[in-house]
Amino acid sequence: MGKVTKEEALEYHLGGKISTNIKVVCETAHDLSLAYSPGVAEPCKEISRDSELAFKYTNKSNLVAVITDSTAVLGLGDIGAVAGKPVMEGKAVLFKKFADVDAFDIELDEKDPKKIVEICKALSPTFGGINLEDIKSPKCFYIEQELQKVVDIPVMHDDQHGTAIITTAGLINACEISSKDMKNIKIVVSGAGAAGIACANMYKSMGVKNIVMVDSRGVISKDRSDLTPEKMPFAIQTNEKTLSDAMNGADMFLGLSKPGVLTKDMIASMNDFPIIFALANPIPEISPEEILEVRQDAIIGTGRSDYPNQVNNVLGFPFIFRGALDVRAKKITENMKKAASRAIADLAKESVCKEVLEIYGVSELKFGKDYIIPKPFDPRAYLWVSMAVAKAAVEDGVARVENFDSEAYKEELLKRKKITL
Repeated sequence: MGKVTKEEALEYHLGGKISTNIKVVCETAHDLSLAYSPGVAEPCKEISRDSELAFKYTNKSNLVAVITDSTAVLGLGDIGAVAGKPVMEGKAVLFKKFADVDAFDIELDEKDPKKIVEICKALSPTFGGINLEDIKSPKCFYIEQELQKVVDIPVMHDDQHGTAIITTAGLINACEISSKDMKNIKIVVSGAGAAGIACANMYKSMGVKNIVMVDSRGVISKDRSDLTPEKMPFAIQTNEKTLSDAMNGADMFLGLSKPGVLTKDMIASMNDFPIIFALANPIPEISPEEILEVRQDAIIGTGRSDYPNQVNNVLGFPFIFRGALDVRAKKITENMKKAASRAIADLAKESVCKEVLEIYGVSELKFGKDYIIPKPFDPRAYLWVSMAVAKAAVEDGVARVENFDSEAYKEELLKRKKITL
């Protein structure tokens, strides 16, 4: 993959990246009467009697709001509401391309978290789900939690949970390859923002007991008095003060911080078969080349597409919302997230189809230390993850659909995307 130039990027975005399409015929006067007045009154009256019928008679069942205040856009920071629009449009492109989910991008010129919750609540009747995006920590935690309390559609802040779901899938497979037990490993998390905290929470839910979190001031320990409420649950009693201290004897490093914070000496101090997810983008905490100079046994992941094991959220959020929308879920539960992680992990163990090999220009991809996470363009991710999430929603009792038939749902997914497996 060649380097993206400024000129081609600007040309690609000319006129925006998304538009709306008409799904029905509207060619005659009679069609117009059906589409608008007087025919439109009939579904309005039905929905007025039973609001759940909005899922049947409108696009609510396949529509996600991508909402941001643009306070934490990519690596650009707080760039102003409208400047974040290209990113949110891009998110809508990925929803449609990978999971056939329609998405509207909504950029809010508002930074007060309470007001953002109120705005999103007021908008919620339009949508079947809300994807929060690029909202600064720690207010992103408040917005997601409070919003989910007052709406009956799934809400997910992808910067938190998308990363957690994909890295958990990678962790599952890395532990299998290295014969490590999650209950016994030591994980060091560098970066205590939204993604770092969400990942650590998910690792805990998977059975990990020993997590050392490090922020810009060092190890998050019980003797510190500067911790936010979100960091407090990760405060531990320890003599370790620095990242270097924490890395000694670690089994896994998760980097969601900044370039260059890891050294080769730190990597050398880790346990056998170290798992290193250096996800600072575009420049990781340490390069794979530097890692391999000291640890040939390392299992490495980055956020980049030019190295093996790219941690890419597109393996998660489109299909999580696909499954949630299809069973009309009221929320996204921890069990639904875990189901997505396990489905992604399992897919990496399957033979890779020729179509995917051609897209990535390789002759072989085989489960092992250089292939623990499936490629985003693997069409089976759509099927596997969507089904896993839908089933988990039904199991958790948050789905509105009754008499869920998994085989019928599988056929529906294959037909919708015209996939032949």
